[in-house]
Amino acid sequence: MTWTPHATVAVIVEDEQGRFLLVEEMSHGEVVYNQPAGHVEEGERIIDAALRETLEETGWKVEPEHFLGVYTYKAPANGVTYYRFCFSARALSRVTRELDDGIIAAHWLTPDEIREQSDRLRSPLVMQCIEDYRNGRRFPLDVIVEPQT
Repeated sequence: MTWTPHATVAVIVEDEQGRFLLVEEMSHGEVVYNQPAGHVEEGERIIDAALRETLEETGWKVEPEHFLGVYTYKAPANGVTYYRFCFSARALSRVTRELDDGIIAAHWLTPDEIREQSDRLRSPLVMQCIEDYRNGRRFPLDVIVEPQT
């Protein structure tokens, strides 16, 4: 058996009221909360994956501002190792569109409201990324070197 890690992206979006954009989604038959997130598709730039996933899962167009880091998580449900490239972004505009399959709704939640859902977060990385962002963790976007398109 070949070990195959999964490359994913996640996006932290905070509004003027200090609320964070999360998605309510189905995962393994349970309703969970997550940042807009998903897999990087073959040939896709990482930053483009972050923008695409945010739009597909929330209906929000965003502008990436910073890179927060690469987070590693081995999911106990399936044993898969995920490498999560996490970004912060600014919300630009809401687009009327159908959301991805499995997405129930997009929500703007305060950190306290998110903590209240701690047993329903998709992974511990959801809160860790928010806390890292709130604690000022920021790197320039150009720390990720990719071919320009």
